[in-house]
Amino acid sequence: MSTRREEILRELGLTPVWRLRERTPAAATEEPPPAMSAPQRPAQAATKPQSAHAPRAAPKAAAASPPLADSLDPRAAGIARMEWPQLKEAVAGCTACPLHKARNKTVFGVGDENAEWLFVGEGPGAEEDAKGEPFVGQAGKLLDNMLAAIGLKRGENAYIANVVKCRPPANRNPEPLEAAQCEPYLHRQIALIRPRLIVALGKVAAVNLLRREASIASLRGKVLEYRGTPLIVTYHPAYLLRSLPDKSKAWEDLCFAVETMRGLQNAVTGTT
Repeated sequence: MSTRREEILRELGLTPVWRLRERTPAAATEEPPPAMSAPQRPAQAATKPQSAHAPRAAPKAAAASPPLADSLDPRAAGIARMEWPQLKEAVAGCTACPLHKARNKTVFGVGDENAEWLFVGEGPGAEEDAKGEPFVGQAGKLLDNMLAAIGLKRGENAYIANVVKCRPPANRNPEPLEAAQCEPYLHRQIALIRPRLIVALGKVAAVNLLRREASIASLRGKVLEYRGTPLIVTYHPAYLLRSLPDKSKAWEDLCFAVETMRGLQNAVTGTT
């Protein structure tokens, strides 16, 4: 193991190196990922296939298709037709919910707009509101270390976004109306990126993407689905800063995500 990776895992509180245990039948997933061995070197497994233009994994036949723009309300329909420049402009000038009144900057998202990996959090905090970028400060540093531990880097084959684009007061959870007004923006980001895998960071992101109430404990360790795209749930970095024992669970989730991504890539390339 490289010295750099040892330092990252030590900072995450994950030394000695954690390995995934064999899953038991009682822990079977709702939609099990493709069968494969647990990753021994997740930092290598997270990379893209050799061709940067390899086709995306096809949606599952039973998955619900994204709604046609014409079937949405006029505002959502307009957003659903936007390309990146128009979408960024719309978010920057949005006044659809009360959160805009106290914001300093909108926080659109950051990263590779053709990424295979999409990480979704809940909303900006004070530092994000000041800088206009998601996951900065201590939570952002932890997220960057989590990405580095599986061979990813902010801006390279990874995109980071939030459920809402403006900071909720006192860093509270977004209210349903606020999340609903921002939902078309996030949906359009996902449609433009076409990620191979979504990782929901925390309960707020998970319940908004899955459109159902559930606990993190009940969602972890499963391959779920957002509009035909595989989705995995783990803890929010800000929560992990307050609950150090759960860092090992988050590492387990990241290894599971790498395992799942490898299976998705192999499904496209026809390898095993």
